[in-house]
Amino acid sequence: MKNFTPALAFASVISFVNAHGFVTSPAARQPGLAMGAACGQQVLSNQAADKYGNIQGELQVAATQDDYNAAECDIWLCKGYKFDDNKDNVHSYKAGETVDFQVDIRAPHTGVANVSIVSTAFNKVIGTPLIYWDVYASTATGVKPNQTSFSITIPEDIGSQCATANDCVLQWYWYAESIDQTYESCVDFTVSEFSSTPAAPSKAVSASSSALVTATSSKAVSESSSASVASSKAWSSKALSKASSTPSATEIAVTTVPSGAVRTPTTAAVKSTTPATKVSARPTTFATTARRSATSAAAHVHTASAEPSTSASAVPFPTDSASDVLAWIEAMLGNLVGN
Repeated sequence: MKNFTPALAFASVISFVNAHGFVTSPAARQPGLAMGAACGQQVLSNQAADKYGNIQGELQVAATQDDYNAAECDIWLCKGYKFDDNKDNVHSYKAGETVDFQVDIRAPHTGVANVSIVSTAFNKVIGTPLIYWDVYASTATGVKPNQTSFSITIPEDIGSQCATANDCVLQWYWYAESIDQTYESCVDFTVSEFSSTPAAPSKAVSASSSALVTATSSKAVSESSSASVASSKAWSSKALSKASSTPSATEIAVTTVPSGAVRTPTTAAVKSTTPATKVSARPTTFATTARRSATSAAAHVHTASAEPSTSASAVPFPTDSASDVLAWIEAMLGNLVGN
């Protein structure tokens, strides 16, 4: 392992500043020795001290460590937290069962979020998100009650895809687009008493295809399969993996929907916990393994490992609100770490 430099020490402090969100119920995956073996001891140390941290912060630390194995860590799945550390923390549900969620958000940052069943083998959403928000933890409105306390329903048509522990996770996913930070919590579970017809994994558009997606405007994205995706708001990849020279392609299936509402898919298997809320037939889905900055020009697939930018831009000091000041402090600290 490389020496613990002052910059790395400062990055450890950043992890506390950036601590923003984690699922507190059902009991979610926790960091442990298996994570440390794959992601590095310093990443484990940071997460053990503060599991609320974001993936981008982990990658800043990992980039300085010799014991970080990008492929084994698989940091974009469950933030690198491993099933082997959580074998005694597996929940058993039945198809059609309602599961209550509690999320602790310590600071708002405007973004999007969802809870989905994710295949751990492929890091893909199975079916459609069980619930999602196209505006989440807004700095303008604050965190709303239905963003931290809500329910999802295990689909009736999940089949046997999640019959064995570690085949699937219930993943809470929050991408704070305003500050380019990603938060994840995973709940290990199995499904019993399922129907014989499984739900198909969601079709995703591979960023390695010939379609180019811009991050500053909505453009049509063509799937490699026969299904088409509506006008998309591109979520671009920010990959800081240094160990793999050919990182996995970003897979995106994102559709634009009216802002501000909680969504649940319009299927019989999923019931909205907020009856008055508008339901969209084509929800936003996330099946992604990497992201670039939301302010970047065009999305593309990295073919070599990337390191954090060493450039820093001037950030004016905000005077509007406490949340603006917090965001400014985080931006300044992020620039210092990058340097």
